[in-house]
Amino acid sequence: MGITTNPAGYGLFFEDPVVERKDDMRNLSMMTDFYQLSMMKGYLENGVADDEVVFDLFFRKNPFHNSFTITAGTESLIEYINGLHFTEEDLRYLKSEGFDEAFLEKLRQFKFSGDIYGVPEGTIMFPHEPVVRVKATIFEAQLIESAMLNIINFQSLIATKAARICEAAQGDPVFEFGLRRAQGADAAILGARAAYLGGCVATSNVLAGKMFGIPVVGTHAHSWVQKFDSELASFRAYARSYPHNCLLLVDTYNTVNSGIPNAITVFNELRDQGYKPRGIRIDSGDIAYLSKVARQMLDDAGFPDTIIVASSDLEEDTIDSLMIQGAKISAWGVGTNLITSSNWPALGGVYKLVAAEEKGVLIPKIKISDNPEKITNPGLKKVTRIYDESGLFALADLIMLDEETIDTTQPLTIFHPIHTWKTKTFRRYSLRELLEPYYLKGKLVYDRRTVQEVRATVRRELDSLWPEYKRLQRPQLYKVDLSQQLWDLKHDMMKEIRSGQE
Repeated sequence: MGITTNPAGYGLFFEDPVVERKDDMRNLSMMTDFYQLSMMKGYLENGVADDEVVFDLFFRKNPFHNSFTITAGTESLIEYINGLHFTEEDLRYLKSEGFDEAFLEKLRQFKFSGDIYGVPEGTIMFPHEPVVRVKATIFEAQLIESAMLNIINFQSLIATKAARICEAAQGDPVFEFGLRRAQGADAAILGARAAYLGGCVATSNVLAGKMFGIPVVGTHAHSWVQKFDSELASFRAYARSYPHNCLLLVDTYNTVNSGIPNAITVFNELRDQGYKPRGIRIDSGDIAYLSKVARQMLDDAGFPDTIIVASSDLEEDTIDSLMIQGAKISAWGVGTNLITSSNWPALGGVYKLVAAEEKGVLIPKIKISDNPEKITNPGLKKVTRIYDESGLFALADLIMLDEETIDTTQPLTIFHPIHTWKTKTFRRYSLRELLEPYYLKGKLVYDRRTVQEVRATVRRELDSLWPEYKRLQRPQLYKVDLSQQLWDLKHDMMKEIRSGQE
């Protein structure tokens, strides 16, 4: 295993990274909220534990005031479902919490046997659209709620944050540097994966690189410089170890007066030895000013091809501002604000019952609220994306009942689900149904993708959006409407429930 430059030519990574594992059977069955188990016990005692239900997992609001959300976490969800089982140790613990033998025996035999549909990982989705749809017994569907939300919410949030940061960087490479600030090991590892899906080109997290085949980058810290008798001595020592890929951190003492001049001295020595220096990193101070000074100094010294990497608590708004100021940055290292999603701590995904079995028939269910945003869309549904005739650009989404079809030879008119007088008619268009099966009758049928494949999906999805939807501030809102049948069902149910309360 050697060290070399990555395909983009930045930083360091290990050759021949290990591809994603497909057989991870980590058991997270007990990672659930206590009230899920309490309800499951109640279902069993009331004789409805095996009744079939449908739940939708969706979010009500895009994070960061964005116009879209990148969905991530499908692989973790699959590993979770595959690993579902209760050990005797689990059951002993639950017994100590007061659960009886009948319930514990039901858990002892637990195996997921339902259907799960979801969008392919990396798909761009919008508020109120089912990202995952579960059709299973109420006993099974209730158990998996908390873990599924934990998985999808976090990874989708970080993937979307990364996409915004990469959009701000305008094509410059972005490195994920968040390991030391992540909120735990799982967040660091899965966050690095999600950031790579969202557009980052590499991570500093070696374990994430090993597990998922993500390029790994890194140079040296300030401690390296401090360890040696002088900054120049530290740079020379680093150059001896990495002559083919020498990138020096120049802000330990004084960026302009010592860091950059000492880097140039070492770069001249490397060039005399037949090596091409990589560049410098700036981790503090006025990045816009220092990068401009550094670029001029490097160019004047005969190193116009060296890169300048910026770090220092960056996020999309700062990068956007630095771009406007004309900062001379070649690549961006983003850590804390990416891995913790500092300005939007959680994606508010929810998991709501939309249909339930009554006397052997699946009946639509609805949740009513004084807050219109929290009124759910009832029934077994699907999401259809409307594209232009070429199939390249997304125009709108339509949430429909599962049995509905669209005749693409006829014009298609959609309407705003609240302001219904707002309509749009498509005459030349193509369609794509977004939900596809993950599990059928408990059997995994999803074609699992590598990180690189999912990353390519994200790129295609982003390319399908007009630039107006990808603005960092005040983006155009994407149209998500309800079909006429679904709209009628929803409003008929609302009227019926309201009339029953009078």
